[in-house]
Amino acid sequence: MSVFIIVEAGVNHNGDINLAKKLIDVAKGAGADAIKFQTFISEKVVSRYAPKAQYQNKNTSSKESQLDMVKKLELSFDEFIELNKYCKVKEIEFLSTAFDFHSIDFLNSLDMKRWKIPSGEITNLPYLIKIAKLHKPVILSTGMSTIEDIKAALSILRENGASEITVLHCTTEYPAPFKDVNLNAMNTIKKMFNIPVGYSDHTKGIEVPIAAVALGATIIEKHFTLDRNMEGPDHKASLEPEELSAMVSAIRNVEASLGSGEKKPAASEQKNMAIARKVLLPIVR
Repeated sequence: MSVFIIVEAGVNHNGDINLAKKLIDVAKGAGADAIKFQTFISEKVVSRYAPKAQYQNKNTSSKESQLDMVKKLELSFDEFIELNKYCKVKEIEFLSTAFDFHSIDFLNSLDMKRWKIPSGEITNLPYLIKIAKLHKPVILSTGMSTIEDIKAALSILRENGASEITVLHCTTEYPAPFKDVNLNAMNTIKKMFNIPVGYSDHTKGIEVPIAAVALGATIIEKHFTLDRNMEGPDHKASLEPEELSAMVSAIRNVEASLGSGEKKPAASEQKNMAIARKVLLPIVR
């Protein structure tokens, strides 16, 4: 089965549905399997007193609050209905992460094929239970998590009806330092829980998600933008269109090169055996 590549548009549309559609066009052109957005009602997920994260302060106006920033990035439910239809026309899977219960109910009405649980919700038990009871495939991100956090979340999800779960290793920093990626933890999770694993990447560049595929990732998620110089919290840690295309192409090449694992002459090299190999011929007298 092919690696499932999710390209994360997130809020890089800056609250503009036309930019969101351009992101869908880029995702399709790059060869991604799915494009993911973020669905939320600002007042339900952000307190007016909530501070911004350090990376958000760096990439957005220091004069606005977390709530003000998030409100500018919010799309309406009607706009998501339009984006879902646009994805169907473009033949790319529509995904969105919900950040409140109303958004879960709304996205469920769109009949998404799978649900993505973000790292920040892994300890939110009511959220996990509500997602699990939808009985759809679940992708669980694990940034900032311990093995015990993952174990508890998997238990809650399974007890409430989620049977098809993929766990994504992740480092929740934007951009994530290479020294903090700890990519080998992906296979620690795989061995400990006997579960499919993948990787959600926040590093600069494309090397780490490609390496994750070589190590066995079944799903890759990566942020992208139309232009890293745009104002907004996530643009700086995102790929631009040409880089996105290069990442998808490289993943497909690595995927093809992994093969079956059986050691035998490849079809392309068999013709060279008679020339390259040395043999002892019987002496004819």
